[in-house]
Amino acid sequence: MRVLVVGSGGREHALVWKIARSPLVEQVIAAPGSDAMAGDARRAPEVGAGDFDALAELARRESVDLVVVGPEDPLADGLADRLRADGLAVFGPSRDAARLEASKSWAREFMARHGVPQPSFRRFEDADAARAHVRALGGPCVVKADGLCAGKGVAVCDDAAGAERAIQEMMGDRRFGEAGAAVLIEERLEGEEASYYAICDGERVVTLAAAQDHKRALDGDRGENTGGMGAYAPAPVVTEAVEKRILEEIVHPTLRGMREEGCPFRGVLFCGLMIDAAGAPRVVEFNVRFGDPETQALLLQMEGDLVPLLDAAARGRLDPDAHVRTRGAAVCVVLASGGYPRSYEKGKPISGLEDAEALDDVVVFHAGTRRDDAGRFVTAGGRVLGVAAAGADVAEARKRAYEAADRIDFEGCQRRGDIADRAIGRAG
Repeated sequence: MRVLVVGSGGREHALVWKIARSPLVEQVIAAPGSDAMAGDARRAPEVGAGDFDALAELARRESVDLVVVGPEDPLADGLADRLRADGLAVFGPSRDAARLEASKSWAREFMARHGVPQPSFRRFEDADAARAHVRALGGPCVVKADGLCAGKGVAVCDDAAGAERAIQEMMGDRRFGEAGAAVLIEERLEGEEASYYAICDGERVVTLAAAQDHKRALDGDRGENTGGMGAYAPAPVVTEAVEKRILEEIVHPTLRGMREEGCPFRGVLFCGLMIDAAGAPRVVEFNVRFGDPETQALLLQMEGDLVPLLDAAARGRLDPDAHVRTRGAAVCVVLASGGYPRSYEKGKPISGLEDAEALDDVVVFHAGTRRDDAGRFVTAGGRVLGVAAAGADVAEARKRAYEAADRIDFEGCQRRGDIADRAIGRAG
C-alpha cells in the first residue's frame, strides 16, 4: 500500500512513524510533512494541508491507496469530501460530520437532540449578554470559543471576573480570530478528564486505549489552557465499567445520531470526557481527529498494525470484533517554547535529540521543528517536541520519558514536571 498522511505536526509525525512500520505499507508520503519525518516518509513540502486540488493531484500521481488526514481544519473545510469524490479511500470525516468539532454549539445541540450526556450550556453572539450571564451565574464556569482554535480557545474560570476576562479576549480582542465571534458558557464539570478514541466506519466501532491529556500550562493543572503539555495511556479512570458506559451512552448514540442526520461518521471519534466520582461520563468536547499529544502515547503503547483499521474504516468495512492490542503504558512529555501558549520566539537550536532517542523504548516526536541551513534542528512552533516513552506501567514509562527529556535542551524550553502523576498516585 501507498499511504498519504496530510499534516506536519507532532500527531502526524506519530501517525507517519506508526504507519511506516506496517508490513502492508510500501511507502508513506507526508504532505507537507516535516523535516523530522524524513526517516519514515517521503515529503511533499510544496503541498499544503489546505490545498485540496494539489493533494488530490498528489494522491493520483503517486497512486495512493489510503489518505489519512491529521489536522482538523482541512476536515472542517471538506477535504475528505473532495478526495472521496475522486474515488480515494480517506480516513477522516466529511465536512458535515466534522461539525462535531468545527462548531461547539452545533455539537452541543446535536448531543441534546440525541441524549448524549453533557454539561448545561448557552451560546452567545453578543459579548454584553455573555458577561451578564456569567455575572448571573456568579461562580465557576467554562468559556469556549465556538469555532476551531487548535485545541485552545477554552477558559476554565473560577469566578465571574475570570469568565469576563475570557469573554473579552475571545469576543473583544479576537485572540482566536473568527472562532471567537460566538462563545459558549458552560457548566464547569467536576471529576477526572479522559480522552477516549473510537475508530469508526459510519456504523461499526473499534476502540483504542483511553488516554489522559494535561491541558494546563503549569504543574498542578494551573495556568492557561494549551494544546496539551503531555499525556499518558492507559487512563486508570476509564475502568471496564466506565468504558461500557462511554460506549453505551456516548459513542454508539453519537454514531447512530450522525447516521440519522445524514452525515455518517468515518474516522476517529475523539471523546473528551469528564468522569465523575460515580463513574458517569459526560462529554467535555468532541474532536474528529487524533489528539495531540495523546496520539504519541497511544501509538507507542499500541502493539500490532494500525493500517488495517484505518483502511477498513475509510472503506466502511470495519470488523467490530477486531481488537487493539496494547503493551504496558506510555507517557509523552511536551517540550514547549518559552512564552507558549502566547507569543514565543522561533529558531532556537535544539541539542540532545540523539542522546534522548538512544534510550530504550523512547521516541521523540517533532511538533514544531525544522532544519536550519547548518542541518541542525531548531524550534519552529509553540509545542516543539513530544518526548514519548513506553514501559511496563505508567511509572516506568514516566521515568523514561523524563530521563529522555532531561537530555534535550533549547533556549526558553518549558515543560510540566507532573505528567502522569495522577495515574501513579491512583496506582499507589
